[in-house]
Amino acid sequence: MNMHSTNTTKLRIHVAILAVVSFALLTTIAAAHGGDEHVTGTVTNVSDAAVTVKTTAGKTVEVGFDAKTTYQRAKQPIQKSDIKVGDRIVIHATEVKEKLVAHTVEIGTAPQTKQAVKH
Repeated sequence: MNMHSTNTTKLRIHVAILAVVSFALLTTIAAAHGGDEHVTGTVTNVSDAAVTVKTTAGKTVEVGFDAKTTYQRAKQPIQKSDIKVGDRIVIHATEVKEKLVAHTVEIGTAPQTKQAVKH
């Protein structure tokens, strides 16, 4: 075996080990979230049954509500009816029968308006 062949074999072994370790870590991280999905973006539509969000990645995602869904703004409880089109939103959801169902919905605080400065 020549030197090039030995180095190539060692490199392949290192890459294989790195791939196995990376896969094991990613599986652990995914399990730590318990299968939760996080949807972050802007509300484009809201109904009694679901909210549609344009995500920060530009995708449109619909997330359903159920009787256990909780809603909050700035860590304070709110009602589902407080969600409005244009709100910034973070949803923690679980996939149920191939559809996302929210267990927590967090609405961003209203952007602060700039006060006019008098000179």
